[in-house]
Amino acid sequence: MIDYETFENMAQEIADTFPEDFFRELNGGIIVKKGSRIHPEAVQHDLFILGEYHRNRYLGRFVVLYYGSFERCFSWYTEEELREKVRKVLLHEFRHHLESLAGERDLEIEDARELSRYLAKRQDNV
Repeated sequence: MIDYETFENMAQEIADTFPEDFFRELNGGIIVKKGSRIHPEAVQHDLFILGEYHRNRYLGRFVVLYYGSFERCFSWYTEEELREKVRKVLLHEFRHHLESLAGERDLEIEDARELSRYLAKRQDNV
């Protein structure tokens, strides 16, 4: 796995390839945190959050990537494989951002369905 600084630079390089419109009202930009984050509904600490989109009354709108979550989930990935995964996560979070600006919730609904599938699968295995 690449180190934190390389990961942070990679995320910025990827974001730099996105259309300027993606960044409209994203006043907090992209933040890369060193730690990992486990989903609050994880059954056995096995569901890591890779990225999040935030809308905060005081802090504004921003995207967070969790380096530690990528490290835990994809430590064996080549740099190119990791780059593609980071790109997909950033696109996912930017879709949240753009849908938020448009007053849409389609991706939130998709994410909730995915979580329901995960929970049902985990319950079947318990």
